[in-house]
Amino acid sequence: MSKKIMALKKELHDRNFTKFGLDLNLVVSGLSALLLIGFAIYAFLNLDRASEQLNQIKGMVLERFDTVFIFSANLFIVALIVLAFTKAGKIRLGGTDAKPEFSKFSWYAMLMSAGMGIGLMFWSVGEPIYHVAVTPIFQSDNAIQSALATTFFHWGIHPWAIYGIISLALAYFTFNKKLPLSPRSFFYPIFKERIFGLLGDVIDTLAVLAALAGLATSLGLGVQQINSGLSHIFGIPTSIVIQVVLIAGITLIATASVVSGIDKGVKFLSELNIKAAFILMMIVLIVGPTFKIIGDIFGATGLYITGFVDASLNVNQYDASWAQGWTIFYWAWWISWSPFVGMFIAKISKGRTVREFITAVLFVPTILSIIWLGIFGSTALHVDAATAGAVTDAVNSNLSIALFEMIQLINAPFFSDIIKLIVNILAVFLVVTFFVTSSDSGSLVVDSLASGGKIKSPVGQRIFWALMEGFIAAVLLIIGGEQALSILQTAVITTGLPFAIIITIVTVVLFYELLLKKQVDIKPEPVLTVDKQVSNTMDKKGTGHQSRQSKVDDFGTETI
Repeated sequence: MSKKIMALKKELHDRNFTKFGLDLNLVVSGLSALLLIGFAIYAFLNLDRASEQLNQIKGMVLERFDTVFIFSANLFIVALIVLAFTKAGKIRLGGTDAKPEFSKFSWYAMLMSAGMGIGLMFWSVGEPIYHVAVTPIFQSDNAIQSALATTFFHWGIHPWAIYGIISLALAYFTFNKKLPLSPRSFFYPIFKERIFGLLGDVIDTLAVLAALAGLATSLGLGVQQINSGLSHIFGIPTSIVIQVVLIAGITLIATASVVSGIDKGVKFLSELNIKAAFILMMIVLIVGPTFKIIGDIFGATGLYITGFVDASLNVNQYDASWAQGWTIFYWAWWISWSPFVGMFIAKISKGRTVREFITAVLFVPTILSIIWLGIFGSTALHVDAATAGAVTDAVNSNLSIALFEMIQLINAPFFSDIIKLIVNILAVFLVVTFFVTSSDSGSLVVDSLASGGKIKSPVGQRIFWALMEGFIAAVLLIIGGEQALSILQTAVITTGLPFAIIITIVTVVLFYELLLKKQVDIKPEPVLTVDKQVSNTMDKKGTGHQSRQSKVDDFGTETI
């Protein structure tokens, strides 16, 4: 069976367009480009009508299919826990001899940076402010803890279960079954060889569209926050022109990171993100009401744990309108993002056991998110109370500037204006680096999808997709500003419904493969390739004592 799959995969990749330094599946790339261009033209010609129609679709999806999102998100949690603590947990991704390619610190850093980096920066102050006024779930006598628990619910186990189930399936089918690294491989147990044809191309096209739309939206929101931060610190105007210039500059940095490969680019920046985020977080914890923050985090975490099952099952029963605007919206958002984040997590997780993979992906980012959201959210709520609602005013007037306003409003004896300036600069730097890691990890994922699931691809092609993401975000800002980004965000949410159904099917398939089907060990492909003939010749001639070894990473970057 393995030889048959390898032959089919070779046939799939042989169909790729390989001229001009490219390696593209023309159906996936061409169809994706046509649909994206068509959507952009349609939105540009009648932005108001496009916005109205997409918002109607969004409202219908969230209102009529809320139970689909609730059921699927809960199913993924249960499925992962069962897989982790049954015999399936012992299976190693890549075969019994496979070794992890990254340290645990690097692995965790890349998980956080790709999965939620910009989002945590953007919403850590704003969301708790919204929930302190109204939250039908996790209610208690302490409004601050209720608001934080609700925020933890939206950024905790549920999104990481969504990412986890799809990334586990991708890693297993790619590294253990030697199938292409793309969503088409999910359906091999059902459709067999047909996934290597047009059916698989259509599936991968849907994933490309979701990934590019989600990335462009995230980059648009990120650059708005960067512009707001620079305006707050240096008085630089907030405008579309400035934001487009920022996108161009930061995209070039992301392109350099993509070219350098995962080990030198994404890994380095992800580790830098975590270190800078830790410094910023500790500063806010120290200058804020420290003991109140710690108490709020523990209290809110207790509320989150004790009310988790009830909120998970009945969130739409308390206040349907609120649930659709927040929780169901989030579940749809995470699901629509899952092909992008799932593929990246799969790429960096070879060599981990299923149990190690699930416990890490499900719980480590959740704990880190709770700490981050707890410190910034609690600080924002206490500062807001002490300044007669100044943080709330900032959130309501311009959400992207709320973080910087909160830092400025903190009143601590040794927290001078100079130190506040430095902290705000650090916050802007962190948003920039999260922007870069989202862009370069997204480029690597889209590149793999567009090449038919290849793990390695030409450098020029990686540059193309990195530039394309920045271009899409910039064009949308130019033609419609925030309204255009809102339209694209609505389109991304709408893709959550079909992907909820797809990932539910994937969960069933994964259960069959890991628990019911007999496992056959597959030896991992060697990381090092040695030209024995050259080595022997050199040794005989006495011109060298060590063979030339070239190490090729998952994205085709060769280092000596």
